[in-house]
Amino acid sequence: MELSALTAISPVDGRYQNKTDALRPIFSEYGLFRYRVLVEVEWLKKLSKNSSIKEIESFSASSTSLLNNIKDNFSIVDAERIKEIEKTTNHDMKAVEYFIREKIQSDSKLKNISQFIHFACTSEDINNLSYALMLKDARESILVPKLQKLVTILEKMSADYSSTPMISRTHGQTASPTTLGKEMAVYVHRLNRQNNQLKNIELLGKLNGAVGNFNAHFSAYPDIDWMTLSKEFVEELGLTWNPLTTQIESHDYMAEYFHVLIRSNTILIDLCRDLWGYISLGYFKLKLIKGEVGSSTMPHKINPIDFENSEGNFGFANSLLEHLAMKLPTSRWQRDLTDSTVLRNTGVGIAHSVIALDSCIAGLSKIDVDTEIINQDLENSWEVLTEAIQTVMRCYNIEGAYEKLKEISRGNEINRETLHNFIEKLDIPNDAKSRLKNLTPSNYLGNAETQTKLIKKK
Repeated sequence: MELSALTAISPVDGRYQNKTDALRPIFSEYGLFRYRVLVEVEWLKKLSKNSSIKEIESFSASSTSLLNNIKDNFSIVDAERIKEIEKTTNHDMKAVEYFIREKIQSDSKLKNISQFIHFACTSEDINNLSYALMLKDARESILVPKLQKLVTILEKMSADYSSTPMISRTHGQTASPTTLGKEMAVYVHRLNRQNNQLKNIELLGKLNGAVGNFNAHFSAYPDIDWMTLSKEFVEELGLTWNPLTTQIESHDYMAEYFHVLIRSNTILIDLCRDLWGYISLGYFKLKLIKGEVGSSTMPHKINPIDFENSEGNFGFANSLLEHLAMKLPTSRWQRDLTDSTVLRNTGVGIAHSVIALDSCIAGLSKIDVDTEIINQDLENSWEVLTEAIQTVMRCYNIEGAYEKLKEISRGNEINRETLHNFIEKLDIPNDAKSRLKNLTPSNYLGNAETQTKLIKKK
C-alpha cells in the first residue's frame, strides 16, 4: 500500500500531518541527513583554515561556493542518493561521507582532499551536533513562538476579564470568589517561567573522537590545539561546547529540554481541564461553527473537542518525552546504540506537543464568556462569605467563630438575609458589621484584580 496521509501508521504523518509540516525539514530522516551534511561541510571548511594542516590548501571562492551549495540546497533527491549509498554501506553516517565525496568530484582541489571529509570523527561527533541543531531550530522557529502565541491569548483574556468576578471551586465545590482574569493570569505566569527556561537551556555539542580524547586527532597532528579547535567549531554552530564526554555527548541537556516541555505541557493539560470544566458550568459558551457536527446522534451538541484533543496529545507527548529524558543520559560504558534508535523519535514527541498547542490555541478562539451564567452562580453562592464573617469574628476574639458559621451554613441554603441576620446579632463594632454587610459574592475578591495587573507589569 502506498504511503499517504490516509495510510500512515502514525497520526503525526496522517491525520495531523498538516499541523506538523513545519517539523518535517527538521526531524525527518531527510532533516537528519541535511544537518549531518551541514556539520560535515562546516568541519571540512574549519580544517581548511588551520595553517598546521598543510595538506589542505585554502579553499578558493568557487570551492567554498560548491561546499556551501551542497549544504544550503540539500534536496530530497540528495537524501534519496544517500539512502541509495546506504544500501551498500549499511551505515547511514558513512553514506553521508560518500555522498559529499561524490558532490565535490567536479572541483579538482576538493577532490584531492576528499579524505579529510569526516576527518578523525566518529559518527557521534556528527550526530550529536546534528540533533542539537535540530532542537535549536525547533525551539527557535516553532516551540517558543507557538508557546508565546498561546500566552499572548491568555494575557489578553487576563486583561479583558481582570475585574470579572466568578466563583472559585476547590474540590469541585464553591469557594471564595476570584476574577476570571486572575485565573488566566496564573497560567500566564506559569507558562512564562517554562518558556523562559526553554529559551535558556544550553544546547551542548562535542567533537572529540571515538572515546572523547582526540586520540586520532593527536596521532595525525600532535601540535594542533584540538581542544580549542573543537570548542571554536561547536560554538560557531551556535551551540555550547561540552569539554568532557565519552564517545557520546551525554544528552543531559536533552533531558533538561524535554523536561521543560513536559512541565509546559502539564501546565497546559491543567488549563485544558479547567477550561473544559468552565465550559461545562456554562461560564464559557462554545461558538457555533457552521457545518460542524458535535454528535453523530444528538443534533444539539457543541463539544469542547479542541481542549480534549489538546489534553490527549499533551499527555501522549509527555509519555514520549519522559522516556527520552530518562533514557538518553544513560549509556553502557563509552556508548551503546540504544540512544540512536530512541533519538529518531525526538520529532514524534515534539510533534504531539505542537499538535496539542495548535488545538489549545484553536479552542481558545472558539469560546466566549457568558457573564450572565457567571453572575447567576455568584448570586446563588452567598455561603462563600462565611469565610469573611468568621475571620472578622476572630479579630474580636469571639469564641467558636468558625463553628458557629459551620452550623448555619454547612448543608443549608444561605442567602443575603440569612447572613445579615447573623451579622446583626454579633457583638462587634457597627463599622465592622457595615463592612461585612457590604460584602457580596461579586465584590468579595481580595486583591485578585491587582494580582492580574502584575502580569502586565512583568
